[in-house]
This record gives sequence, C-alpha cells and structure tokens, in this order.
Amino acid sequence: MSQYEQITIEDIELGLLGNVTIVQFREPRVTDLLAIEQLGRELYQLIEEPVHRKLVLDFSEVMFFSSAAIGKLISLSGKLRALSGILKLCNLRPEVLDVLRVCKLDTVFDIRQDRNDAMLSFGS
Repeated sequence: MSQYEQITIEDIELGLLGNVTIVQFREPRVTDLLAIEQLGRELYQLIEEPVHRKLVLDFSEVMFFSSAAIGKLISLSGKLRALSGILKLCNLRPEVLDVLRVCKLDTVFDIRQDRNDAMLSFGS
C-alpha cells in the first residue's frame, strides 16, 4: 500500500494515499460562514490539480454542519464532476446522514461507511 502523506491547514488535514486525496475535518461544527467560504476556495483550488481529483471527505470529527456547508459540498461535487473527478463522503454521524437523506442528498453524494470503504470503492 502507498505511503500516506499528510499536511494540516487550519480546520482540515489533507492526506494523499496513492492517488486519492483525503480531507479530514478537524472541527466538530462546520458553521462559520467565512470559514466555509475559505475552505471552499481551498478545496476548489486543490481539485484544479489533477492529482487531487479523487477526493474523500472524512467527517468523523464533525457533529454538525450548516446548510451553507452543505451548499459548498454540492458546489464542490459539481466542480469536481466537471473535471471528471470523484467525490466520496465518509464517517458521517447518523444525525448528519439523516439530514442529507431528508434533503435527498444521499442520491447526490457517494456516501461511504468509513474511510476504508471509501478507499476500496475507488477500485484498484
């Protein structure tokens, strides 16, 4: 298996495992509008590089995120799809997953149980 490289940017940790970029959120609440906008800009910039077009967002530390954060995820998904990239979400808490299901966003996002499941879903 490939070596995992990791860097930290304020509210997230970025890691590269083989050809998959993993974004680990470090804040339990993703609600601050300015922080969400900044994070969106950073992720948009990240996916401009072809090496980061397979993206896993790991929400294991997140207990709540706002509708603005959901909007940013939808936008990120669209931008990534336009670049022929792939986005997967994993480790969503049941209450967060319920919100996505109620909004029918579980049909928009590829939601995986955990990071390992997300990685395996990319295939070899």
